[in-house]
Amino acid sequence: MAEERSVLGRTLEPCGMDPMTGFYRDGRCSTGAEDRGLHTVCAVVTDDFLQHQRRVGNDLSTPRPEYGFRGLVAGDRWCVVAVRWAQAYNDGAASPVVLASTNERTLDIIPLEALREHAVDVPGDVSSLE
Repeated sequence: MAEERSVLGRTLEPCGMDPMTGFYRDGRCSTGAEDRGLHTVCAVVTDDFLQHQRRVGNDLSTPRPEYGFRGLVAGDRWCVVAVRWAQAYNDGAASPVVLASTNERTLDIIPLEALREHAVDVPGDVSSLE
């Protein structure tokens, strides 16, 4: 498997280990042919984001023990489906994102500028993000 890159053009960094996130449950927002949803945005979920997702039919906060899923709480890092984050962004409920852990494939759906607006890991010199 080729090394995956972040939206910053660097090696994709881990997103979250507790709870274990990622389509492949490897802690990274990695993607592949099996990931038709594109779970590529490393989001630091907020109550507002979780409530929005529940309203639009994507309940991320209810525990699902049959899948080993405890349910997310504000502050958790989670690899979110790109179109779901874009939907929240368009509705004014976007969560913060970790650019270094957000897969470059996200840029097929979400412009870098939108991600930057909500980045929690913006370097001092943002020209490196161009």
